[in-house]
Amino acid sequence: MPPEHIFGGMRAGLRYVRHAPELRATFIRTGIFILCASALWALLPLQARQALGLGSFGYGVLLGCIGAGAVAGAAFLPKVRQQVSNHLLVVLASALFASVTIVLAYLRLPIVVGAVMILGGVAWITVMSSFNTAAQTAAPAWVRARALSIYTLVFMGGMAVGSAAWGAVAARFGVTAALTCAALGLLIGIPASLRYGLVNGDDLGLSPSAHWPEPVVVIEPKPEQGPVLVQTEYRIDPARAREFRQAMRDLRRIRRRDGASRWGLFSDPAEPGRFIESFLVESWAEHLRQHARATEADREKEERVIAFHLGGERPVTTHLIAEHVPR
Repeated sequence: MPPEHIFGGMRAGLRYVRHAPELRATFIRTGIFILCASALWALLPLQARQALGLGSFGYGVLLGCIGAGAVAGAAFLPKVRQQVSNHLLVVLASALFASVTIVLAYLRLPIVVGAVMILGGVAWITVMSSFNTAAQTAAPAWVRARALSIYTLVFMGGMAVGSAAWGAVAARFGVTAALTCAALGLLIGIPASLRYGLVNGDDLGLSPSAHWPEPVVVIEPKPEQGPVLVQTEYRIDPARAREFRQAMRDLRRIRRRDGASRWGLFSDPAEPGRFIESFLVESWAEHLRQHARATEADREKEERVIAFHLGGERPVTTHLIAEHVPR
């Protein structure tokens, strides 16, 4: 695959995440959790040796307890998900993982710590599977693989940065202090992350709608030609201009998310009620991809905007392709 196609695909994935609030919320929640939760994984060997007096076998048993908890949690999760939303699952599991981290910081009985680590495994698999599910269901099929790649980057990057940071805190203030701070960070992160709720992907309407009509052209442009300027003219009641601008906010996000590098809404001072929506796409091929990326949820938002248009016909859309002008 040519490098420009690879980088173009990467840009498309990053652009989608930037303009998809549901997916962005998943990544923010993942980053907040993993930065604090990484303390348990990073400092467990030190705590096992220094505070619990365990050797390599004892440390392995503690890890086995976490694994056993994860297996048990995975067995019960499908039934729990039928009753509890992803968002609430993450909140409850985060609180449980914070409690496990506190126990590891202060308790000195290996048997009890091992039992508590089982609960830690349940909390860990619950949070991770919830984030993974949210990342997959909040992205349509065309960008899902790229979204999961970014999710993996957030997860692994957060684990690396968090582990190094908590190691530095432990070296300066002690392992117990570092684990305590990490647990407090998990608890503080719960109310802080409520702004970024995890939504049910089934409610997002991400199935393809194919409602965009094909561009009308006499000469078919080459796929690499561009950039392409797309303009749609609306005629609305001037008294409803404010409502119209509010409705266009969703349309701006959709255009930017699906491929537009620039977007703007312009009004005509000579003709009140005449508005031009304009957005720029890097190539003709990319604009055709925009047609395929439209979803059922997008259709609803576009119909809301079109409802402002006066007259029996739909707004007129034109496509302009940049021309090279000699120096």
